[in-house]
Amino acid sequence: MTIMKNFDVEKYLQNGKDVYAQRENIEKLADKLSKKEYQNIVMIGIGGTWMEWYPVAEYLHHLSDFPVYLENAGELLVKKDINYLTNKSLVLTSSDSGDTKEIVAAVKYCNQKGIDVYGFTKNPESALGKLLKESINGSLAECENAYLMYFMLTLRIYQNWGYYKDYDRWADQMKQLYPNLLRFREEFEPRAQSIARKYYNAPLTMTVGSGMLWGETCMFSMCILEEMQWVRTRPVTSADFFHGALELVDDTLPVYLIKGEDEYRALDERVERFLPKHTKSFEVFDTKDFVFEGIDDDFRQICSPMVITSLLTDRLASWYQQYTGHDLNFRRYYRQFDY
Repeated sequence: MTIMKNFDVEKYLQNGKDVYAQRENIEKLADKLSKKEYQNIVMIGIGGTWMEWYPVAEYLHHLSDFPVYLENAGELLVKKDINYLTNKSLVLTSSDSGDTKEIVAAVKYCNQKGIDVYGFTKNPESALGKLLKESINGSLAECENAYLMYFMLTLRIYQNWGYYKDYDRWADQMKQLYPNLLRFREEFEPRAQSIARKYYNAPLTMTVGSGMLWGETCMFSMCILEEMQWVRTRPVTSADFFHGALELVDDTLPVYLIKGEDEYRALDERVERFLPKHTKSFEVFDTKDFVFEGIDDDFRQICSPMVITSLLTDRLASWYQQYTGHDLNFRRYYRQFDY
C-alpha cells in the first residue's frame, strides 16, 4: 500500500460516507422539483464552481434536448435580462463557503426577478444558504463531493422526467466511488511525485483537454496551478490546440494532455499523436488507465471528472506544493481585500 503525503485515508473515506449519506435528502429535493413545470435548467457558477458544473451540463446534453444552460455568475450580472432565465427555469448553484460574492449577487438578482434558486452549500446560515429556496448542506471542498451531489440531483430529476433510466443502478454503485478513487490516488502517487519534481519550476505549462474533462482541465490550470501555486499556465481545448497553441510546443514547455472517454476522445488522440513528434516534455493522463471495481463501465463518463480531480487537483497539486514550497492555502490577492 502506497503511503500518500499529506493525505488522511480514514478522513477521506469517512468524508465519502458523509457525502453519500446526503442521497436521501438530494432525492427528496429532486422528486419535488421533478413535479414542477420547467422550460429549462440554468446552472450558475464562477471559477471552480462553474468548472464543476461543466461536465454535469455536458452530460445532460447527451441525454435529451431539454435546454440546459451554464452561466458564469459574473457575466450573468452584467448581461441582465437573459430571455431564457425566467420563473420557469430550474436554477441551480453552489458555493462551499456560501459567501462567494458573484454567486450571492447572482442569486439575489434571480430572487428579485421572482426566480427560485436551489443549490449546495456547506453552511445553511451563510449568505447563500439564506437566499436559496432550498439547499443541500454538505462539504464541497473535495471536487468529487460536488460532482457526486450535482449528478445525484440532476440524474434523479432526469430519471423522473423519463430522460435517464439508470439512476438507481448508478446511485447504488456510487457507494464504491471513494474506495476506488482512493486506490487511483495510491496508484498515481509515485508518478505525481515524479511529474511535479520535473516540471514544478517551468516558466509556462500547457493543459489540454476536452468534453467532460474540459472543466477539470481548467480547474487544474487556473484554480490549482495559477491560484494556489502561482504557476503560469495556458489551458486550451484539444480542438483549439491546432489553431495557435501548437506553435508554443518545444522541450521547454510541459504539456499536460487530459484524455477522456466521451466522443471528444478522438480530439485528444489527435493531440497525443502530435506531441511525441515535437517535444519530450509532455504527460498524458488517461482516465481509461484506471479500472473501477464495483462500478459498471457505462458510468465511466460520469465518473471521469472524479478520476481526474483525484489525480491532478489532489495528488499532483500536493506534490507541486512540496517542490515549490508554496502552501496551497496561501493567496496574495484572492479574498484578501475588496476588488
